[in-house]
Amino acid sequence: MKSIRTFLVVVLLATITLIVFISALRGYRSSMQQTELLFDVQLQDIAELLDELPVEPMAPIDVQAEPAREGAIAFQIWNAGFLRQRSANTPDTPIAPFELGYHDTNFSNHRWRVLARQDGKGEGWILVAERADIRFRLAEDVILKAVTPIIFGMPIAGLLIWFVVGYGMKPLRRLAGELSGKASDDLSPLSDDRSPAELTQVIQSTNDLLTRLAASFEREKRFAADAAHELRTPISVLKIHLHNLAHDLSSDNQNVARLSDGIERMNHLVEQILALYRVTPDQFMANFTSLDLYELARDVIGESYPAFAAKDQTVELTGSSSPMVGDRFALQTLLQNLLSNAGKYTPNGGEVLITVEPNAQGTTLTVEDSGPGIEPEEYERVFERFYRVGGDRHASGQPGCGLGLAIVRHIAQLHEAQITLQPSSFEHGLMVRVDFKSSASRVNPDHA
Repeated sequence: MKSIRTFLVVVLLATITLIVFISALRGYRSSMQQTELLFDVQLQDIAELLDELPVEPMAPIDVQAEPAREGAIAFQIWNAGFLRQRSANTPDTPIAPFELGYHDTNFSNHRWRVLARQDGKGEGWILVAERADIRFRLAEDVILKAVTPIIFGMPIAGLLIWFVVGYGMKPLRRLAGELSGKASDDLSPLSDDRSPAELTQVIQSTNDLLTRLAASFEREKRFAADAAHELRTPISVLKIHLHNLAHDLSSDNQNVARLSDGIERMNHLVEQILALYRVTPDQFMANFTSLDLYELARDVIGESYPAFAAKDQTVELTGSSSPMVGDRFALQTLLQNLLSNAGKYTPNGGEVLITVEPNAQGTTLTVEDSGPGIEPEEYERVFERFYRVGGDRHASGQPGCGLGLAIVRHIAQLHEAQITLQPSSFEHGLMVRVDFKSSASRVNPDHA
């Protein structure tokens, strides 16, 4: 959307320009009418003056010796059908019909306004003319001199309107600044102490929305936390009973195995929900600390190694020391989920390669496996919550809830990192690449 300030300035200037144009047009027409009246009165005065002067016989005018002059005023005095006197810029024929009043005629290559009147004795005619183009030029000069200051004043008016509108929009900018300055977990009401009447309704509606959002987030947070925590206890009890039941039944009982898989899947789901809740924006603390992602990856691999050893898988960590800033717990969760996925979907005896290395933009983490991989059209969908390729009955037979990669992308976004999927460097498999940008400015000095 365009700027409100620009819109108001353009509309106001356009309105002022239109009003000035209409006023100038009407003023021009009115001025022309007034000018015509003044010039007509001037012709009457000249005609009366000529009527008072004695008229002597006119000497013949030698056109070659005295060429016609370009004058603004012309006159002829006729008596008994004879031309008694005339100006040098008139012909020797009547310049207008002998009829009382004003006439518009052409002579001497110009358009003239002619006044015809009889002399005081009623025996002759006095014809006085004035060039029409000079009349219009004088009138236009008057109009232009009146309009020109307005035209040149429009930019100044526009600048003043710009600053006035900007000053009037200060409360709106203050409101926008207050909204943009709120933290992700700050749902407190907005202040309306100095707000104008036009913004009062907006602030009230925004505060109502913030109140509803706070209540909704609180309910969601309480439900997720309570549900996950409450589920841990019965899951632990089920594990104990299942362990006791396994001693009473044969070790190869399929029902016991399926029940064990179901309980493990439920336990995994609960742990993933807790992890997802732990890294939501309203709980995620932006007090990033300095850490070495290479060392952190090495520690997580050490913790996860028994699961890889159980499947006779080869795990390799390459790269070099990669200092960066971030939330240690969140990055541990990200690595654990990536390694868990790589180990689960890589067959027995397969390979998993983890690479951590710095670059000009920051740090790059890649986790590759030699599993079946994922079709390119599924790359975006696997980041959706609770989505699994092939549905709940995954071809690998591994338990899962479809939250692992959703948590990984969420943590990456919290660290302003870019996560992408592509085929691994093995004969087949998947590579997960996470590019962390350099963000040393976000280090909290208290945690450095």
